[in-house]
Amino acid sequence: MDALLTPQALAALLDDPGIRLLDATHLLGDPGGEQSRRLFHDGHIPGARFMDLDHLVDPDTSLPMMMPSPERFAAAMADLGIGTDDRIVVYDQSPLHSAARGWWMLRSFGAANVAILDGGLAAWQAAGLPIEQGAAPAPAPGRFVAHPPAAHLRTLAQMQANLASDAEQVIDARSPARFAGAEPEPRAGVIPGHIPGSQNLHYARLFEPDGRWKRGEALAAAFAEAGVDFDRPIVATCGSGITATVLAFGAHLLGHAMVVYDGGWAEWGSHPDTPKAKD
Repeated sequence: MDALLTPQALAALLDDPGIRLLDATHLLGDPGGEQSRRLFHDGHIPGARFMDLDHLVDPDTSLPMMMPSPERFAAAMADLGIGTDDRIVVYDQSPLHSAARGWWMLRSFGAANVAILDGGLAAWQAAGLPIEQGAAPAPAPGRFVAHPPAAHLRTLAQMQANLASDAEQVIDARSPARFAGAEPEPRAGVIPGHIPGSQNLHYARLFEPDGRWKRGEALAAAFAEAGVDFDRPIVATCGSGITATVLAFGAHLLGHAMVVYDGGWAEWGSHPDTPKAKD
């Protein structure tokens, strides 16, 4: 299965019993994901289930989107009827393109065959394809065997060590204004700015005006213009671990790997011992 599916390609797979659909909509300013869930109830692709990113987090930290334990993630996927070996397609209804977070989490925990619907639900509807409303019926439990995700993650300590070693490029997916520290952060207690030495590639630059992903030379150019060197290891970061995964998926489309610092600026910008740069 291709990593990126058109609405027409997905429609051709809907009757395949081995396909699992997940709506991974996540919105800013939506504590607990209530608005995201309402959007799902208002309209979703037939057979889809709601992947609640707001609750697929570590409950033992105040940071907003830290990765859950393998056990917590596996239990949530089993409840959604998802198995590790299933063919999974993720989409969203979010300007954050949060399907990338669903894709990255699934792959980080061991699912190998995961794709994203290009253009999300908007593209599906624009193609004249059907939607259904209401809550999804409870599926038969899946069997998801979650692997430890450490190889796909960077911790605060690793990011601090990288300041001295410069072993990995750090690419920040936030807007240029937030990266420069020119506007207040949306979270209380977080100082504006960016990690010293990091580069900025706003996640929105990876998309066409209609919300579809750029491909090929156009996608590669977005990374090149931001100074990304795919011959060196790369860590993606952002505000809280959502749009960093957009960069990771974009790199994946180009055949490259990118790990994610999921603490993001919510952690770095609020920590008393981390240096903050502005420009």
